[in-house]
Amino acid sequence: MMLAYKFVRLIEHHSGNLAEALLRRVQESPLTADYKKVPPDELKDRVREIYQHLGSWLLDKSELEVERRYADIGARREQQHVPLSQVVWAIVLTKENLWEYIRDESIPDRPVEVFGELELLRLLDQFFDRAICAVTLGYEQATSTRHKQEALRTAGHRV
Repeated sequence: MMLAYKFVRLIEHHSGNLAEALLRRVQESPLTADYKKVPPDELKDRVREIYQHLGSWLLDKSELEVERRYADIGARREQQHVPLSQVVWAIVLTKENLWEYIRDESIPDRPVEVFGELELLRLLDQFFDRAICAVTLGYEQATSTRHKQEALRTAGHRV
C-alpha cells in the first residue's frame, strides 16, 4: 500500500498538468463533442479537484460522498445538455489519463512495486466504476425532474 500511496501523492502533485492533458483529450475526442457546452475552466477545475485530492477520494471518502459528488456532476451535465454517453466517456478518459500517467511514471523493478501499482489500479477502477454509476443516477434524476417541471408547465397552460 505504501507504493500506491507514493503514486497517489505523485498524481496529486501533478494534478494541474494532468487536468490540462485531460481537457485536451476531452476537447479533441469526437465522443465528447458536446463538452464544448461546458466551460473549459469548469471541467478543468472539477478534474483538478479529483486529481489533487485523489488520496482522500480513494482512501478517506465514503461511498456516499463519492456518489453525491458525481451525482451532482451528472445533474450539472444534464442541465448543460451534454448527452449521458459523453459524460460517461469523459470519466473513462479521466481514468485512462491517470492509467497512462502511472504507466509512464512507473518502472517497477521489484515484485512489491508491481503489487503496489496493481493495488492503486484496483482502487482507481473501483472509484471510477462508482463514479460512473453515480453520475448516471444524478443525470437520470435531473432528466426526470426536468420532465416533471415541463409537464407541470404544459398542464398549467392548458387550464
